[in-house]
Amino acid sequence: MHSLLPAVVSLLFLCYGAYVLHSRGVSRISLTFFMLCVTTFCWQFTWAVLFQTEDEHEARSLAKLGYLLILFLPTTLYHFIAELTAQRGERRWVELSYLVAGLLGVILVSSDWMVAGVYAYFFGFYPKAGPLHPLHLAQTGLVVGRGLWLLYRRQAQAVSTEKTRLRYCLVSLLIYFFASVDYLCNYGVQFYPPGVLFVATSLGLIAQAMVRHNLLADPMEVAATIAHEMRTPLATIRNQSRILAKCLPDLLAGYQSAVEHRHIDAVLPAAQLDYLSKLSHYIEAEISRSNFIVDMMLASARAGALSRSDFSNHSIKKCVDEALASYPFESSMRDKVVVRGGEDFTFFGSDVLLVYVLYNLFKNALHAIKSAGQGELEIEFFTSGTHKQLLVTDTGSGIPSDVLPHVFEPFYSTRHHGGGTGMGLAFCRRVITAFGGQIHCESLAGKYTRFSLSFPLKPQIPIWVGAAME
Repeated sequence: MHSLLPAVVSLLFLCYGAYVLHSRGVSRISLTFFMLCVTTFCWQFTWAVLFQTEDEHEARSLAKLGYLLILFLPTTLYHFIAELTAQRGERRWVELSYLVAGLLGVILVSSDWMVAGVYAYFFGFYPKAGPLHPLHLAQTGLVVGRGLWLLYRRQAQAVSTEKTRLRYCLVSLLIYFFASVDYLCNYGVQFYPPGVLFVATSLGLIAQAMVRHNLLADPMEVAATIAHEMRTPLATIRNQSRILAKCLPDLLAGYQSAVEHRHIDAVLPAAQLDYLSKLSHYIEAEISRSNFIVDMMLASARAGALSRSDFSNHSIKKCVDEALASYPFESSMRDKVVVRGGEDFTFFGSDVLLVYVLYNLFKNALHAIKSAGQGELEIEFFTSGTHKQLLVTDTGSGIPSDVLPHVFEPFYSTRHHGGGTGMGLAFCRRVITAFGGQIHCESLAGKYTRFSLSFPLKPQIPIWVGAAME
């Protein structure tokens, strides 16, 4: 009877993993989640057999087998969170945690220092903690706590629906933490271990978030799809605006004539008449800006699908000139841009993508200048040593020192009320890396921000650009 719960729930874990793989396809995140579910399945299935065992010697062997899986479970969870939050820098710590779990596994199998026999409880045998068992507890607290911190930090930096999805997982992991109550049974406290229910609830919520709430969806791809769908209504608005541009001047002229001949009273102030006369121009400008955003989203999505065959040599000066000519500057902001071009050079890559990189850098720089109420945007390009360089510098508000290390992280944005998505600079890094180059940022709050784009003298491009963008 006591074996029924772990047996049923173990099958549930296997279903969770298969459900996500079948629904969302194979990816690094879905595979890691599947591995987490399989490990949990094996652990709980072993416990189901253990609770039915009457021979103490067999129980000791099953207890060690089950605990061998438990040793790796916290690291597997940590690995899943690191993949989910796209923290590539965590990989070395994930590998270290797997190594520690492996060493504890060797100790477990070769001695009684991790599991020193079994307790005979009313529901069956249960592993007895050995003298080194606290090392496993310490590692578990460390890696699960680190996972919680990664999720909390990422959701605090994310925007819109991404924040909601990550909060969903953060709550799930907090529920997972309650499963640690089972460790009391390892130290002689007799009660039927309920931790599996917390683990089942937690992984079930994560599986639901991954499938029903599109936790695995590529936000750039989703944004590009939405952007593409905006083409039709924008085209319709533009057509209506052009009809308005043809008819409105005659209507205004008729109104003014009627007022002059005193056929009607002048109910519209002069300022409103002036605004109405320019209304079609304002609408056209907004449509152009909206199409500009659509183009950037589509270019961002295209960045992951380019291969080396799409690249060729391009002039950096021509790209800068094109970006400046087509960027939708507001009012007199174009006058704040200074080009101090030195020696023109060619780079091996995509001119279209580089123009969109410049768009992103211009947008951030002009926002900083506008926020500071002063400053200018300076563009330089030259060859220095073994690299060709393009510098984009603004003397606006600068970037705080605590924000600077995170500017290239996907979905990191400080403009929570200003429309920032946190995808722009991540896109820039993906593109420049794909070209075989590097992008760096240096800044001093209140003084300046400089983005340095370096291109190799000789192209060193991977066969598939998508691989370089990971």
